[in-house]
Amino acid sequence: MDKDIDVFIEKLASNSPTPGGGGASSLVGAVGTALLAMVANLTTGKKKYVQYQEDIDVILVRTKEIAGRLLELIDEDAEAFEPLAKAYGIPKDNPGRDLMLEDALKTASSAPFKILETLEEAADIVVELGTKGSKLAISDVGCAATMISAAAKGAVMNIYINTKLMQDRGYADDLNERSIRIVRNITARCDDVYDVIAESLGGTPA
Repeated sequence: MDKDIDVFIEKLASNSPTPGGGGASSLVGAVGTALLAMVANLTTGKKKYVQYQEDIDVILVRTKEIAGRLLELIDEDAEAFEPLAKAYGIPKDNPGRDLMLEDALKTASSAPFKILETLEEAADIVVELGTKGSKLAISDVGCAATMISAAAKGAVMNIYINTKLMQDRGYADDLNERSIRIVRNITARCDDVYDVIAESLGGTPA
């Protein structure tokens, strides 16, 4: 087991507020995207899939970039939470507390939303590899679909917990609406791919 993973899991299990659900969701998404890269690597160069070779070449580049971005967002999510933690520590009788808290809530929501946007790109690849990836690794596409869908559901929770406390309800409602639109797009496509793969393997859709 890689030491970096050991350290992350230990920190995640501790009483420290970061890393939290946002970072965990981003990591799960990165793992799912890495599985997609594995499927692409198992597909590339195979005569049976030569008609998809150009697409697979693009997928190999995109999965590396997406997974890398999701890993970077783990730290970005933790950093975005810091102003909120400080704002909660401001005395309630401080006249500037509400404004600082509002700004901090918006900042804390930024990384989870970026995670969602990045996961949506990964979902595009789930759909593509569902038909173009090596059938010998099709179960891994199903695993990736599940992880990316779960990561999206986790990331949006870290938006909701912040928007619920915002005084600017117009901003909060707009962010919630944009977020759930992305989540539904991701989960619908990933779940469809998962179900098709499960049936193709003689299993039952979840």
